Amino acid sequence: MPIITIFSGGFCQENPIVQEVIAQTGYRHITDDEIVADASRLAAMPEDKIKRAFSTKSSVFNKFTLEKERALAYMKLAVANAIRTDNVLITCFSGQLIPETVSHTLRVCLIAPPKWRAATAVEREGVSEKEAAKLVQRREEECAFWIDAIFGKSDPWDPALYDIVIPVDKMSLTDASDLIAANAAKDIIQPTAQSQQALEDFRLAAETQTALVQQGHHVEVSARKGAITLTINKHVLRLNKLKEELKSIAEGIDGVKSVRTQIGKDFHQADIYRKYDFEMPSKVLLVDDEREFVQTLSERLIMRDMGSAVAYDGESALHLIEEEEPEVIIVDLKMPGVDGLEVLRKVKATRPEIEVIILTGHGHEEDRQLCMELGAFAYLQKPLDINVLSETIQKANEKIRQRKKAD
Repeated sequence: MPIITIFSGGFCQENPIVQEVIAQTGYRHITDDEIVADASRLAAMPEDKIKRAFSTKSSVFNKFTLEKERALAYMKLAVANAIRTDNVLITCFSGQLIPETVSHTLRVCLIAPPKWRAATAVEREGVSEKEAAKLVQRREEECAFWIDAIFGKSDPWDPALYDIVIPVDKMSLTDASDLIAANAAKDIIQPTAQSQQALEDFRLAAETQTALVQQGHHVEVSARKGAITLTINKHVLRLNKLKEELKSIAEGIDGVKSVRTQIGKDFHQADIYRKYDFEMPSKVLLVDDEREFVQTLSERLIMRDMGSAVAYDGESALHLIEEEEPEVIIVDLKMPGVDGLEVLRKVKATRPEIEVIILTGHGHEEDRQLCMELGAFAYLQKPLDINVLSETIQKANEKIRQRKKAD
């Protein structure tokens, strides 16, 4: 039996249609939550971090942590594992991860005009028309982001992406579910030896990609009958060494028969390929009103494989902390407005797990004692020795790692 995927613009009567299709076909329903949970287990990552792959916004630390790429790789593997059995219906975002080469997949889109969806949201959620319009718009943005990330297309409702596009404002729930069930029974959509091989290739590529990303590598991976192709899309100074390392990892995957590497279309752009070291501090927030100093400091830390983001005042830093997950904060004690002492107080009151390193060019012993009493990890004087700072950050990072292991 084929796989059915249903993607919706939200407030398009998804649930009753899905339930009716399941009643007619006996299919097993798989949701995004189940895929996220399985990916979380496979990756040993919290579910909330896996879910961020769906978000339109990337963390400022993502280029140092690869969390979004790791989440996506493991979701692909979770999907590949889920659809190896027959009679599966996947709803929402996860189904879009199935490649078009798996031709025994019936891809369904449920959609209606925004005004119709907003009116449905008003009725279903009991919200105002204005709030309903916002809910519809937010869902539209999430869908557009996801389709662009997977297919490079700006229109999430492009008919070319689906086998059936159902206008739910013009079709009854019964007719919509009957149409899906009838098409799923057609011979043209049934599994073939070729489509089953494509499914196995998808699973093998996903497993290879997770192995690579766990070792700090981010490259494109494809598979064909056990032959793996790795595409490098960033310029690298020691290309042959990278190729050897990538091949060594991929060749260790069960089922991989051969591995070849190639450079992609973006290889000659200015961005440089870097292997990610997950043992190193990767979520360091630098806070200082001296812009040139803090920018230079950030660059020097990055050269030491430490990921950092920058804020130029205490208020901006506190706002960023609410949205992000910095693990170590390095903050100047004396700043206009919200100073380092206030940042320390508020961080320790709301996010005590964050380690805070205080910098000062004109502090006193009383300041140092107060900062340490408030929970600062260290108190360092300017002018700053970058080696001392690096060692202090690594010690703070090790404390965080040990605490996570204990938890």
